[in-house]
Amino acid sequence: MSIYQNILNRSLEGKKQFAWLIDPDKYTNSHLEHVLPIAMKSGVDLVFVGGSLLVDNLVDNCIDIIKNNSDLPVILFPGSPIQLHNSADALLFLSLISGRNADLLIGRHVEAAPFIKKSSLEVIPTGYMLVDCGKPTTASYISNTFPIPYDKPDIAACTAMAGELLGLKSIYLDGGSGAARPISSRMIEMVKQSVDIPLIVGGGMRTKEQISDACLAGADVVVIGNAIESDPELLYHFGEAVKESV
Repeated sequence: MSIYQNILNRSLEGKKQFAWLIDPDKYTNSHLEHVLPIAMKSGVDLVFVGGSLLVDNLVDNCIDIIKNNSDLPVILFPGSPIQLHNSADALLFLSLISGRNADLLIGRHVEAAPFIKKSSLEVIPTGYMLVDCGKPTTASYISNTFPIPYDKPDIAACTAMAGELLGLKSIYLDGGSGAARPISSRMIEMVKQSVDIPLIVGGGMRTKEQISDACLAGADVVVIGNAIESDPELLYHFGEAVKESV
């Protein structure tokens, strides 16, 4: 079964999934090797690798360590075509549908298409939607776009609807790395009610309660990144929150 089909099936069954987002710049080899066993024991389902801006671009090294120390599926979350590597299992082929930057709607995709077509990567076309969650993020700065206002769930819902009608296979609502607060339950709920494809939600979640709220509002996959970097043990609590929300 493909990774996407598994995500879709679990979404249709009302089962939630837990994704750990790894920024390769933030982990040394030894740190990553230490955290991976915790991730597997805590119930992490998916590993996303990448970011809006990678200074050292150690994506290939990061994937190798994950593969050598776990059986978790590795999905690329690329901020640019240079973050693409064939050693991953799948690729979130992100189109920034919340912004009006043509380069991130289709431009970078044209550059990446020849490599992806020849690769063995499973491609998951994904509508990426940035949401203003309290402060400017690397994603909004690098993308040169305005995020969807925090208190405008109707805009988010209509944007997601348009993405689905364009043929995208999943929606990723993101507050961005280092977001001051999570995306509101109301926005998650409205987006989920507006589409029939899996909904991925990330950014700003730092507590078990916030993860539970996102799951109950309709997130099919919750993504945690920054909080894990300083305290990997939180993976246990976050994994419990996802399981308990089923």
